[in-house]
Amino acid sequence: MAKANAETIQNPIVYERADPWVYLHSDGYYYFTGSVPGYQSIELRRAKSLNELEDAERKTVWQAHESGPMSELIWAPEIHFIADKWYIYFAASDNEEIRNENHHHRMFVIENNASDPFEGEWEEKGQVITQFESFSLDATVFEHQEKLYYVWAQQDPRIPGNSNLYLSEMENPWTLKGKQLLLSIPEYPWEQIGFMVNEGPAVLKRNGKIFITYSGSATDENYAMGLLWTDENSDLLNGFSWHKSQEPVFQTSERNSQYGPGHNSFTKGADGEDILVYHARPEKNQVGDPLANPNRHAVAQPFTWDEKGFPVFGEPVANNKLEMKVN
Repeated sequence: MAKANAETIQNPIVYERADPWVYLHSDGYYYFTGSVPGYQSIELRRAKSLNELEDAERKTVWQAHESGPMSELIWAPEIHFIADKWYIYFAASDNEEIRNENHHHRMFVIENNASDPFEGEWEEKGQVITQFESFSLDATVFEHQEKLYYVWAQQDPRIPGNSNLYLSEMENPWTLKGKQLLLSIPEYPWEQIGFMVNEGPAVLKRNGKIFITYSGSATDENYAMGLLWTDENSDLLNGFSWHKSQEPVFQTSERNSQYGPGHNSFTKGADGEDILVYHARPEKNQVGDPLANPNRHAVAQPFTWDEKGFPVFGEPVANNKLEMKVN
């Protein structure tokens, strides 16, 4: 098993930011986005180290509309750098309370042509249209063999549950093209606690394989991460190319007081080590809708690889800051 450098990361790296996304750019900055409590804006942060993100330079780069499909519940933004432009993918709804086939999340993208994403203007490129209209969210993108791919979660009324994972090639960073593959459904018991959910995909390419982590079950202490994988030379849009772990690969650690770890991203540490970034709660959700509880904090920790070339995420680490605070 390859050993990761155990850099001392002060966790949580960011307080009260669920769905954390960290991107290490060529300028040496870690760019951070996540769901902002109140769900009315997209905030961007940057720092030269993970430990500096909590008190880092920050900017609100986009604000929810007064009404319409981009006015409520702004969830899970991700920042990507594609063909020398910046993109932020996110989900939004038109109603904070009504959630049915007509009033629920859809996926959107904004673009910035400036070399510095803290400068320039963010242009709305509109909704990312899928082959059928329904609840959809948590999109991520990745490039492979000179093609751009989009992975997201969406509800299909013909399939029991809240959301499945889908994969499509992209014509450009805001338009899908061709076949859309049903990649994974919440079929195992660990994916069905509270809600039947597959969501929050993140892509990791290594050792001749493409891995996709994702999260399942309700967003309380039952939230956990699963793993999909395929050979890098396979047809990514052929469902038979993909494999799925029957058990979660990362889940609640009661002894370390990290509950419901999930909706992760990947980055690199100061010495090039692989880092898993995820949100978790320091306690079980006590009452009410866990989505209304802002105590999901962003946590980062190194991970390793086994002799077969698969990631080994281990157990969620305990928070090690002397005092907890909220923003």
